[in-house]
Amino acid sequence: MSSEITVLVVEDEEEPAEMLKNYLEMHNFRVMLAMDGDAAVEMITQSANSIDIAVLDIMVPGEDGLQLCRRIRKHPVLSEIPVIFLTAKDKERDEIEGLDVGADSYIPKPVSLNLVKAHIESQLRRYKPERNSWLVYGGVSLSTETMEVYSSGSLVELTNTEYQILKLFFQNPRLVYTRQQILEHISPEEKFIFDRTIDVHIKNLRIKLGDDGELIKTYRGMGYGLNKEALSLQP
Repeated sequence: MSSEITVLVVEDEEEPAEMLKNYLEMHNFRVMLAMDGDAAVEMITQSANSIDIAVLDIMVPGEDGLQLCRRIRKHPVLSEIPVIFLTAKDKERDEIEGLDVGADSYIPKPVSLNLVKAHIESQLRRYKPERNSWLVYGGVSLSTETMEVYSSGSLVELTNTEYQILKLFFQNPRLVYTRQQILEHISPEEKFIFDRTIDVHIKNLRIKLGDDGELIKTYRGMGYGLNKEALSLQP
C-alpha cells in the first residue's frame, strides 16, 4: 500500500498499540496513534483531511470505539472512510452494536498484526480515498466543490463572500492578505466597494465560526490571514 495512506489507530494497551503502529509503518502506512478516545477526538478534529481509515478498539477510556465511530460517520470529511473494530468482549454483541453505528469490519483480540493489515488493505480496495475537495484547519472543514463549511462538526451558513474569503485563507494558509487584496479576490470587477467592508465580512465570519473564529487573525498593519500560531504553521 502507498505511504500516502494514513491509519488512525485507537488502542489503550501500550504494548499492542506500539506493535501495531510499528508493523503498519514497516509496511509503508502512516499511523496516527491515540491511546484514548479523547486523544482520538483531537486527531479527528485537527487532522481529518489526513485520515484514510480507522482501526478502533471498542473499549478505550474517554469516548469508546462505538462513540468514535458515530463521530466519524457524522463528520463531513470522514463519513465514508472504512472503520475496523478490534473486539475483545462478547464478539457477537460487539458486531451487532458496530453494525448499528456503521463499522465495516471486525477483528477479535488478541489481534494478528498480519490480519489487521489484510483487513486494512481489503477495505481500501473497496474504498478509494477521495477527499481532495476538503480543506481542514483546526475544527473547520471547507469543501471547494460543494461550498459547505463545518465548524466543530456543525454546518455553518456563510454568504458567498464570506465563503470566498475563508476559502482564500484555507488555500493559502501561510499568507497574509491586505484588505485590498481580499477585495480584489472577491470582487475583481467592482471598483466602488470600500475596503473597510472586508472588516465587516471578517467580523461576521468570526461570529459564525464561534470558537473556531480564532483561526482568522488580524495582522496589524498588514491585513488578515489564518492564525499561524494556532495552527502550528511554519512562517
